[in-house]
Amino acid sequence: MAGLGTPDGPVLVCGEVRTCLLPTRAAVDERTAVRLLRLRADERVRVSRHPNRYAVSPDVLTGVDCRLPTATGARVRAVGTVTGRAALVEGRVLQSTAYFSLFGGGPDRRRPWGYYLVRPGTLVPVGRLPEKSVTEGFLTGNQQGELDVGSIAESLLARISRQHQVLDYDTPLTTVDTSLRWTAAPAADGEEASLQFTKAEDGLRIVQLRVPRGTEPAAAAGLCEDLALHDWLLTTVADKLDGLPVGSDDDRAVLKVLRPLVHHLLHLWMPLARVDRTLHTAWEELERTSGYGRQWTALAQRVRDQLVLQNLTRREALPTA
Repeated sequence: MAGLGTPDGPVLVCGEVRTCLLPTRAAVDERTAVRLLRLRADERVRVSRHPNRYAVSPDVLTGVDCRLPTATGARVRAVGTVTGRAALVEGRVLQSTAYFSLFGGGPDRRRPWGYYLVRPGTLVPVGRLPEKSVTEGFLTGNQQGELDVGSIAESLLARISRQHQVLDYDTPLTTVDTSLRWTAAPAADGEEASLQFTKAEDGLRIVQLRVPRGTEPAAAAGLCEDLALHDWLLTTVADKLDGLPVGSDDDRAVLKVLRPLVHHLLHLWMPLARVDRTLHTAWEELERTSGYGRQWTALAQRVRDQLVLQNLTRREALPTA
């Protein structure tokens, strides 16, 4: 497919990422990760071992013929396929993504399915696409009868989580699932990638991206998966440390919180490990505005400091000879 904003390419990409802890006691090994993510028999699961262990499923396509969400309430019909995929980070954190590209306009009448199937992961509007209205409508949420890519992403999570013969459903810590809903549009000529990042209620994050012209839709999706992963990590660790009974006599309660963070999450922080270099400036902007990296460093150090203090306290409590 041609890149975003090119003469033959889409004018908008929209998607949603769901992030959660894999429902099992221990991180799964590479072979098990491949088994979990084998969503298609005709394509293999891709595995990367550097700089960390990462497995991603083949793309799966979902055919849709429905209205697009719009801010104005205008009825905009689109036909085509939505791309879905799932990934496992270090055998521990599970993500699913559903996204699609949109052309600026299409035929005035619906064509046979063959017309759309040769454009995988793309929706073609019937008539002209009101880009601004669709962008705002998608980010603010769909109404009944409109396209809901979040449900497509959620169905992939459910499909993987139902593999009872692999998963034991005995997670080492309770966590909140998050959703990151995003759009990507082409930036002006010569401009670098930028973003607007908003935290909404119920674990929803909203991201509006501007990316260099020619950016592949899959690259924009990859950036949003990376943002979703690190936002989930930061949210999870911050929530666990909030209200931690520091200085109490019950050190077992403190260790029960801290140990799983060290064993399962602290080593996963590795932003931009697999993000297209042309999109790195979007993360750098998030750092300037929200200080995600600084906050993570402070939280991780707090966990380690608490473990050191717990160890010292236990040593002081030991009887002297």
